[in-house]
Amino acid sequence: KGHSRFSLSTLIGRALCIAGYILSCGLLRLVFYWKPAWDVWANCIPCGLHEADVTLLRTTDEFQIYSRKKVTWISVSALNKFRPDYPIIADENSLINKAIMKPDLKVRCIQVQKIRYVWNNPEKQFQKVGSLEDSHTCSDIHTKFGSGLTREEQDTRRLICGPNAIDVQVLPIWKLLIKEVLNPFYVFQLFSVCLWFAEDYKEYATAIIVMSLLSIALTVYELRMQSLKLHRLVKSHNSVKVTVCRKKEGFQELASCQLVPGDVLALTGDKALMPCDAILIGGGCIVNESVLTGESIPVTKTQLPQADDGRPWRTRCAEDYRRHVLFCGTEVVQTRADGSGPARAVVLRTGFNTAKGDLVRSILYPKPMNFKLYRDALRFLMCLIAFATIGMIYAVSSVLFPPALPAALATGIIYTQGRLKKKGIFCISPQRINVCGQLNLICFDKTGTLTEDGLDLWGVIAAEGNSFQKVHRFTSGRSLLWGPVCRAMVSCHSLLVLDGKIQGDPLDLKMFEATNWEMENSSEDLAKNGEFTPAVIIKPGPKASNVPVEGIAVLHQFPFSSALQRMSVIAQEIGGEQQVFMKGAPETVAEFCRPETVPSSFARELQFYAAGGFRVIGLAYKILQAGKEAAGLTREEAESDLTFLGLLIMENRLKAETKPVLEELSAARIRSVMVTGDNIQTAVTVAKNAAMVSQTSQVILVEANELSGSPTASITWKLMEETKPKDYRDLVSAIGWSTYHFAMSGKSYQVIAQRFRHLLPKFLINGTIFARMSPAQKSNLVEEFQKLDYIVGMCGDGANDCGALKMAHAGISLSPQEASVASPFTSQTPSIECVPELIRQGRAALVTSFCMFKYMALYSTIQYLGILLLYWQLNSFGNYQFLFQDLAITTLIGATMSLNGAYPKLVPYRPPSQLISPPLLLSVVLNSLFSLCMQVFGFVMVQRQPWYAQHNIHSACGSGNESHVENSTSVAPTGFNGTENAALREGVDNGYRSYENTTVWLLSTMNCLLVALVFSKGKPFRQPVYTNYIFVLLLAVQLGVCIFFVFADNANLYSQMDVSIISGIHSWPLLSQEAIIENRALWTLLKRCFRYQSKSLYKRLQRMLEQDSAWPPLNETVFSETRVIPMGESRAAYSNPVFESDATQGDAQDKAAAGPCFKDV
Repeated sequence: KGHSRFSLSTLIGRALCIAGYILSCGLLRLVFYWKPAWDVWANCIPCGLHEADVTLLRTTDEFQIYSRKKVTWISVSALNKFRPDYPIIADENSLINKAIMKPDLKVRCIQVQKIRYVWNNPEKQFQKVGSLEDSHTCSDIHTKFGSGLTREEQDTRRLICGPNAIDVQVLPIWKLLIKEVLNPFYVFQLFSVCLWFAEDYKEYATAIIVMSLLSIALTVYELRMQSLKLHRLVKSHNSVKVTVCRKKEGFQELASCQLVPGDVLALTGDKALMPCDAILIGGGCIVNESVLTGESIPVTKTQLPQADDGRPWRTRCAEDYRRHVLFCGTEVVQTRADGSGPARAVVLRTGFNTAKGDLVRSILYPKPMNFKLYRDALRFLMCLIAFATIGMIYAVSSVLFPPALPAALATGIIYTQGRLKKKGIFCISPQRINVCGQLNLICFDKTGTLTEDGLDLWGVIAAEGNSFQKVHRFTSGRSLLWGPVCRAMVSCHSLLVLDGKIQGDPLDLKMFEATNWEMENSSEDLAKNGEFTPAVIIKPGPKASNVPVEGIAVLHQFPFSSALQRMSVIAQEIGGEQQVFMKGAPETVAEFCRPETVPSSFARELQFYAAGGFRVIGLAYKILQAGKEAAGLTREEAESDLTFLGLLIMENRLKAETKPVLEELSAARIRSVMVTGDNIQTAVTVAKNAAMVSQTSQVILVEANELSGSPTASITWKLMEETKPKDYRDLVSAIGWSTYHFAMSGKSYQVIAQRFRHLLPKFLINGTIFARMSPAQKSNLVEEFQKLDYIVGMCGDGANDCGALKMAHAGISLSPQEASVASPFTSQTPSIECVPELIRQGRAALVTSFCMFKYMALYSTIQYLGILLLYWQLNSFGNYQFLFQDLAITTLIGATMSLNGAYPKLVPYRPPSQLISPPLLLSVVLNSLFSLCMQVFGFVMVQRQPWYAQHNIHSACGSGNESHVENSTSVAPTGFNGTENAALREGVDNGYRSYENTTVWLLSTMNCLLVALVFSKGKPFRQPVYTNYIFVLLLAVQLGVCIFFVFADNANLYSQMDVSIISGIHSWPLLSQEAIIENRALWTLLKRCFRYQSKSLYKRLQRMLEQDSAWPPLNETVFSETRVIPMGESRAAYSNPVFESDATQGDAQDKAAAGPCFKDV
């Protein structure tokens, strides 16, 4: 809705705001800095998005964070004289054409998290710019952009899209300093310091200033170092020279920062870093994508097909689109030209829109953590401040808020981070350490994580006719006879020679090495009918068996895809005919073979070896008809009517530490889930061997399929064992609801997520094995577990796991590559032993945070109660008494209480995650009441002593201390604001010294020591308190100093500390109620008595399924409704969905860039 820019109401509102800034000494402006939504609401009026000068953005997640963005204008009129009746960009449907306002030739835009959004005039919405539109078909990309852009179009796109730069600015120190100082905590510290100076509490105020300055300096230094490190990481991206094809001008060299979407890159050299995301449209490339996947295995990229079926290119290529895309930051290690020239690629995305840009943005703008501890801590502190304000608005409001609390909480995290580093676990997100203490479900990748990374070739079973032949064992030393199986093993792989060494997938490498053949790059391309086809030549080695051919040339390759679960090559024997070879998942390979060539015992044979824990690969081939050229064949044509060749058996051993770790997690009641791309039977066997599934548990296979020719889908439950009992229902009743596990494939999981959405939570409660899962499905599975209120950890080796690692509450990467940036935690050693270690340290850190919070809150409460008690006599603690409690006691305790290490055993329950819980509240309340009673008791009892005199602070002195009386003046308390004449400081009581003051101060000080000892919890999450030698020694010294104050009989010391001589303090009861409050068995009994049950969704589902005798419906088939629920794909490995409002990708997420709109006044 539009409003006038200069309406009277907005002018009055602006004037009132300015007056508020002045009258509040800038405090109102500071509040607006913290709350940008209030600033916009106070200074702007709502209007339509099309005329807004300011947009107010709100994140669509649970945090609802607001941000204020100003709408800016870009003028393109200076570039050239454009005709108003012609489109400025050749592509009429381009967003840039829709964004340029005519005849002014201006573009409205906003910048959000490094991404530019421009105003789409016809559609009346902001949309992301900086990438080619997803609506282009394969044919469009070749025809519209294949010959390059004109100079004018490049300049226009560059002006509107911005430079192709991932520029991480190194903020000046003064900006970092101001930003840190404006933190609400430091603002409150400033208020407290001013109050302390006003009360003449200069020493502690000075100490707090020094501590705050040190803390600010350290924080600014760390931010500066992180900024410099990230700047250096991306600096090389912005200084690359590239060759670009311009329409009608040919190839030209320019800086990579000048690239725009639609440019055509010529890839002529080897070993080059990609400065942008680009679609390969000509030739071929071999790329190292370790920066994204964490696995430094060369990946072959093929050109985008030119087929035009009207579908957008991403839709047509489906999940296999990545094999045509060169991602920013990856290294092009080799290029291959085609018949029309060097390898060429169309720029797809630039700047922060690229894959590397998204990775950097995920570091710059991490997802906020919604952890109950931090949320409850803030609420609890707000209650303390409110209580202080109500109790005594001016005098003691700064006493109740513990100024050292944030530093003390941060200290515990820093200590834990150091302990993790010593264990070889590196953390880039320290705030997630506490979250690790609450993990109750861990997802594991299989290959390289639970099992050894390398595979050993065990044997091959050739198929002939309609049956399998005998197994050929490679360990026997006999060479494999020449034939189709041997030809498939020699040629069907993605290996290549780099720097004189064969590199590639470990599975391919083991298979190829077993043939004893050798590989070399072709010195010349094979010429066929005037077209040049690059080839890899493979020849028999000295140890190879006698073969009747000179060698084999691999003419074309259809790369392996996790989504397709197969790869194929077109190969030709030198001087012979062309053949197609396929290798992949046996079930997938069999689908492309002629049925009569697949042995009838295929399923039984596959299950036998998969049940033995072997990795099984299927092989197939066919002979191409004469006259068909490899370059003209599509993948669909090549991969049809194949002949099944046999099964390749690979042995994948469990890592030695896998079973003990999973048993430890199971004993601690932490669920383990396997998420793998391997065969489901192999995954089940590995799960049983690794103790993820006990030998007595039943594994139920869940198969879901979409019925061909029907809009419905079916789902079936069946036991995986060959010998099944007759009555399934009786079996489930006998074994109990918790002793069965669901196993399903990625295909079944997707069907269930789309067609049986209401059943998905039930499957996840007992789902343990998820096989043949694609990277997107892994990420989606983690998200679905989180929706059930699980605290999810993900452990993977980096390859295909980046999305799930980022999605999990705690992602643990076992890869040392740069992909570990996607994970909060990275283990230096590729072992899952880091998982229980991280949970142990997380639990210890979480308990330490609770202990520290309870101590700091209670220390402030004890001090607050003592001051209120002394106010009855218009008295208070002296400055040095405050200083002793605040610095000598509390600050040192805060620095040493967190030194306890983690307890070595994982117990079968987690530490509490909520501060607002009965045990903690009861602990604080009872200790506060105990402290109040003890101080009141001391306050009253000292007045009843026979030697007590209100106005004679030396009445308790014996004859030996008469000199103190003679040299002192009995002065009645005159106040506690510390403003008396400085000339009376020496030799005259300052108004603080009294028997009540001394008694209450000593009682409260020793109470703080007792509370610190009691709250420093040890087992079952931390090492016992006596192992923290520094902390115990410190408490002993502090207690000794307090006892020294009682018996020192030193007039100068007593005068300085405002302490009087007393005859003794008799009773020091311990805080015995902690034995009751921290008694887990007692609270468990109380929960049972009051029938308290967990409110977590997965717990409620478990209780419901426990009572459902009809679940699971074994040996039954259920059909779905016709409605399809799209499976969310928005949380891909490198997306940042903070400003997305829709679960789908594309324009929908661009539309969510702007929330409520306001017009600046």
